[in-house]
Amino acid sequence: MASSLTKASVRPGTPGSEKTFFGHPRGLATLFMTEMWERFSYYGMRALLPLYLVAPGGLHLNAGTATAIYSVYVSLVYLLALPGGWFADRVLGPRKTVAVAGLIIMLGHLCLALPAAAGFFVGLGLVAIGSGLLKANISTMVGHLYKGPDDPRRDGGFTLFYIGINMGAFVAPFAIGTVGENVNWHLGFALAALGMALGLAQYLLGSRHLSEQSSVVPTPLTAQEKAATLRKGLIWLAVAAVFYGVVGGTGHFTLNWALIPLTVIGLIVPIFVIGRMLRDKDLEPAEKSKVRAYIWFFAAAAVFWMIYDQGGSTLSLFASGSAKNTIFGWGFPVSWYQSVNPVMVMTLAPLFAWLWLWLNRRGNEPSTIVKFASGLVLIGASFFVFLAPLSIADGGHKAAAMWLAAIYFVQTVGELTLSPVGLSVTTKMAPKKYASQMMGVWFLAVTAGDSITALLSNPAVGGVNLDKTGFVALEAVLAVIAGVAVWMFRNKVNKLMGDVH
Repeated sequence: MASSLTKASVRPGTPGSEKTFFGHPRGLATLFMTEMWERFSYYGMRALLPLYLVAPGGLHLNAGTATAIYSVYVSLVYLLALPGGWFADRVLGPRKTVAVAGLIIMLGHLCLALPAAAGFFVGLGLVAIGSGLLKANISTMVGHLYKGPDDPRRDGGFTLFYIGINMGAFVAPFAIGTVGENVNWHLGFALAALGMALGLAQYLLGSRHLSEQSSVVPTPLTAQEKAATLRKGLIWLAVAAVFYGVVGGTGHFTLNWALIPLTVIGLIVPIFVIGRMLRDKDLEPAEKSKVRAYIWFFAAAAVFWMIYDQGGSTLSLFASGSAKNTIFGWGFPVSWYQSVNPVMVMTLAPLFAWLWLWLNRRGNEPSTIVKFASGLVLIGASFFVFLAPLSIADGGHKAAAMWLAAIYFVQTVGELTLSPVGLSVTTKMAPKKYASQMMGVWFLAVTAGDSITALLSNPAVGGVNLDKTGFVALEAVLAVIAGVAVWMFRNKVNKLMGDVH
């Protein structure tokens, strides 16, 4: 890493005053490496999750239930980013919150390594809680490294940060996936714990390079608010304990008693949170206008992630039964498909970062809303490509691995058009009162998208087979229509965004 650091002449006393990280503040290297190891643990475990859920040596569930569990788990990770942002804003500040998050994630992966079903679901819960605490706050700290929303390096910095995410995601299936599939499932989960331990150690050692703003608690709780929050939390905990105690005690408990409520919460909470912001009398009219504009980005992202996240569930389960999973006659584990997207991101992200700056200097950079519309059209196109291997499988043959690689390629281009730009615009449009929480709202778009997938795939609710031609085509058409609609209303949205471009 030291070889990538160069001397820079910047104002003394600012983060990275002596060295830069590819022209960006030195603190970006710390956050880059922390996120890389956290994503190594997260994506390595996630690559194993749907396969472990259906495997005879795992939990041996049907594909619909496995997809529902996978989707609820992913939605919960992003749902908890909102209280994670609140916890940083009101209690510990982003810097300390991320340290606590790393410890919880590591403990969660250790629980997954235990050969017991109860420990497995406890581990999923801990990883979800830790990831929620970490996600919103580490992205917010990236924003803290720059001199306000108009810093021209900002979008490029988030794109570099995105490369860190994908470096961890790329390596993880080769290490964790291979060990989990070919040696022992739980040993694979243990490797995920080791990855998070390395990330936490690196973060603690390099945190001195972070902005001082990251240590600030923006709106700390008063003593009365702390007591009220604790009281409400205990009441809700008691209600849940009594309810599930009665359900379990009467012998009626099934997995859906947990899955369906969490899925519904994932759909209701985003609506409630955005509505609360719009009703907040403390916000200036310009801030509320930006929140109204942000609804468009949120809806676009929800449709995008609904399809994109099926790359780890629907596509993975399709590959395990209906793809050849060989290259030039050499076979590989199914979990390795999850490395295709991140290696493509690492290849293409620098080109996108350069492209946006090049277009910006010439006054031709597309607006954020146009980038989002393009992302939606591309994610729809990826599922049009998916129709080809589905047709091959319906004919009784196994599809070539390159078909799946093509799907991931189109999704990656869409992702780079939408996701890092979405992270950046969220920090720009966030009302001051909701600095960290607004990043949690961005992640709620993932929650909403995956909650829809969970409802559709759950045999007790939708019971839809997500890898059938008709439904895949329907999703593809929906995404393209959404992209066209966003593009048609771009002038209205740009007006609501005010001084944010």
